[in-house]
Amino acid sequence: MILKLRYKIWIEKDEEKVFGDGPLDILQRVERTGSLRQAAAEINMSYSQAWNLMKDLEKRLGFSLLERNVGGEKGGGSELTEKARELMMKFEIFRGRAEQSLHSLYKKIFQEED
Repeated sequence: MILKLRYKIWIEKDEEKVFGDGPLDILQRVERTGSLRQAAAEINMSYSQAWNLMKDLEKRLGFSLLERNVGGEKGGGSELTEKARELMMKFEIFRGRAEQSLHSLYKKIFQEED
């Protein structure tokens, strides 16, 4: 029997999820595409779902994640706020360090028997 470590990490505020891998993925796609609509389409999420998710997260976090540009020649789009970029960076650093710690602990406890 081969055991494998599995886990999920997210951040909560007042017992409500405010940030994790899903929101990070969407924000990374917005950063790459310049569009919440395109980011949502890439993961087969409706634009309204993505819009509502961003609004809910912004409300829980207490700051804006996206700057929305309406219409214009290029048809509008979305851009990450500095606070969003900072949150993404901190979450990725935290997740990486947590992964290292968890794997080290897992090896120590479960694989020292080998």
